[in-house]
Amino acid sequence: MDKRTFLKNLIGTTLAATPFYNEIGQLVELNDKFSAEELAQNEDFWGKIRKDYLLKPDYINLENGYYCMMPQPTLERYLERIRYINLHASYYMRTDQWRNKAKSAAALAQLAKCNNDELIITRNTTESLDTIIQGFPWKRGDEAVMANQDYGAMLNMFKQVEARQGIVLKAIDVPMNPSRDEVIVEAYRKAITPKTRLLMVCHMINITGHILPIRKICDMAHSLGVEVMVDGAHAFGHIDFDMKELDCDYYGTSLHKWMSVPLGAGFLYVKKDKIDKIWPLMAEGKTEPGDIKRLNHIGTHPVATDLTILDAIDYHNMIGIARKEARLRYLKSYWVEKVRGIENIVLNTPQDKDRSCAIANVGIKQMKPSDMAKSLMQNYNIWTVAIDGAGVHGCRITPNVYTTTQELDRFVEALKDMV
Repeated sequence: MDKRTFLKNLIGTTLAATPFYNEIGQLVELNDKFSAEELAQNEDFWGKIRKDYLLKPDYINLENGYYCMMPQPTLERYLERIRYINLHASYYMRTDQWRNKAKSAAALAQLAKCNNDELIITRNTTESLDTIIQGFPWKRGDEAVMANQDYGAMLNMFKQVEARQGIVLKAIDVPMNPSRDEVIVEAYRKAITPKTRLLMVCHMINITGHILPIRKICDMAHSLGVEVMVDGAHAFGHIDFDMKELDCDYYGTSLHKWMSVPLGAGFLYVKKDKIDKIWPLMAEGKTEPGDIKRLNHIGTHPVATDLTILDAIDYHNMIGIARKEARLRYLKSYWVEKVRGIENIVLNTPQDKDRSCAIANVGIKQMKPSDMAKSLMQNYNIWTVAIDGAGVHGCRITPNVYTTTQELDRFVEALKDMV
C-alpha cells in the first residue's frame, strides 16, 4: 500500500485493524480458561501487557490517577491521526470532523451503556460538571449538596454560582470507613431540605479511592425530588458499571486517566429529559429540542484526540474491563494488606476491599504528606502525590495495569523504612 492510500484509509481504522489486535487477542485467548480474579495474580500475563508501555527507568510511577500515559499501540495511532489531520487541515475540519466525533461519542456511549443522544465528548471532568453546575436553572435560595472530599474545581464552581446567583451550599463529610452503604446514604439525606435542587457525589473519591453507592444515593435523592450529578473522573475505565443502572441525572468523567486517551478528552452524560433545562457554557446556534449537542460548543480543538478515543477503547476492550478491574483491585490489596496494622501507618481508604479498586491513600503519623511524598521520590525513587485536606492526610497511591508486584514490594519496604 502506498503512502497516499494508507493515509486515505487511516481515518476509518482503529487498533482493531492492526497486528497488535491479533497479538493481544491471542494472549487473552491463551488465558481465557482463568477467571478474572485468577488472572489478576498472573504476573506473566500482565508482564506482557507492561511491554506495551514506555516507562521511565528513573522512578516507579504510582501516580497514574492524574494522567496515565498511553500504551505504545495507542500512542502510535495517535501520532498517525495527528499527521492525517495536519495533511488535510481545513478540508477535514469542514467535512469529516463532526461525523467522526459522533462515531467516537457513540463508541463511548456503548461502553458506558447509555443512549448515543445522551452523551457528548468534552475535554475533561471539570468541563463536564461545570457545564451542569453553571448551566443549572438556579433561583436565589436554592440549595446544593456536596462533600468536602469532592474535587476542588467543582467546589469552586459551586462557590462562584453561590456568589453570583445566591444559592446555598451544604457540604458533608463522607464517612471514611462505613459499616454499610446506608451510613453514606444517610449522611447525604440529612443535608437535603425542601430547597435542595442538586446533589453532587463522587463515584470514586479521588483522594481516597472510596467507591460510593451511587444507585442508592440516587434513589434516595430522587425520592425527595433532588437531581444527582456524579463525578466519575476515576470510575470510567476503572470499574465496570452501567450508566442506566446508576440512574443518575448527570455524569462527567475524564478519559486521560483510566482509559489512557490523549490529554484533552472526557465526556458528559445527561439524562434525556434533563438536556433542555441546562444552559450551555458557551452559546450554540439553534438546535432541536433534546439535542445534547447544544451543550457541546467548545470551538476549534485538537480533533486527533477525539479520533484516538476509538483506539483507546479498542485497547481497553481487548484486555476487558472485568480483567482490568480485578487486576487493579488486586494490586491495591497486595500492598495495603502488607502495611495494614503497622504502627504509625494510617490507611485512609475503606478496609472493605469492595469499597475501593486501584486507588488507596496511606499516611505516616506525625509526618506531613508533602514531606512523605518528597522522601518517597528523593530517597526511594517512587512517584506519588501528597493529599493534605478534607480529613485526609497521606499520599495517594494509584498503580495501573503495567505496575508489577515487585514495584509494590519496593514501595512497601520504603514505607516500613520511613516508619
